[in-house]
Amino acid sequence: MFRIAKPFFLKVVTPLHAGSGQDLGIIDLPIQRERHTGFPKIEASGLKGSIREIFRENAGNEAEKLKELNLIFGDEDAAHAGAIGFSDARLLLFPVKSMKGVFAYITCSLLLKKFKGELDLCNISKQIPTTNSVNNGECHVSDKDFLGLNENVILEEYTFKIANNCPSIAQALAEITGIDGIGKRLVILSDDDFKDFVNLSTEVITRTKIDTKTGTVIPGALFTEEYLPAETVMYSLTLASPVFTRTDNDLKSESQVMKYFIDNIPSVIQIGGNATLGKGIVQIITFGEE
Repeated sequence: MFRIAKPFFLKVVTPLHAGSGQDLGIIDLPIQRERHTGFPKIEASGLKGSIREIFRENAGNEAEKLKELNLIFGDEDAAHAGAIGFSDARLLLFPVKSMKGVFAYITCSLLLKKFKGELDLCNISKQIPTTNSVNNGECHVSDKDFLGLNENVILEEYTFKIANNCPSIAQALAEITGIDGIGKRLVILSDDDFKDFVNLSTEVITRTKIDTKTGTVIPGALFTEEYLPAETVMYSLTLASPVFTRTDNDLKSESQVMKYFIDNIPSVIQIGGNATLGKGIVQIITFGEE
């Protein structure tokens, strides 16, 4: 069905809540997570819906733009599917408070291996150097002078011994994602240590509902919401195929469909809940390799 794929990146600007519904755990409204790893994600359906809505707003009432929109994303009233698809947005870098350097971008070997596999799927020539496995309680850092304290990196209240330097990996990630700060702030943890951070260091906000008549909290209306913190970096794959119907429009081949997406996707969009509270503002960075 889909013939070509390209990655694009999502850098969270304001805390993002892509919810999974109510939960029986400590957090009333948790974020979406992968079933097998517990790592945060954004479901492809929600991501595509947010992107389509932005394209729909930009099309306005112009008939030709609306026609293009339906050819690319599909038309509920027509007997053909859309020519573009998206994978789940997966985690690549997670921001964590650092004793030195303010904060660090953490990742792990499991995520980097998965990301390399996605780049291979897209036939991307730029690659990430292979990293050695990291032991629990140790880390690899991109800039020891920027983040290190006496041969250690202190993240939140935990200390990790610097076992190796990884400037080449940080530089490759910076070039591929277009995010300059990675060069100094990258820390690679063991898979287990990384999982602890993404489970315990998300933002959890307590909210209430106010009675408009009394101006006081409605009894029992206290609840907690989980958010991905600002500076989180995720990625998704854009998947393109030829359009599924005859058309006199220029948008026919998979390459034209991909170009339509890259040329028209805004640099900033909103994803997830609580848009009226300024949540879920995301910077979109398309991959620039020809």
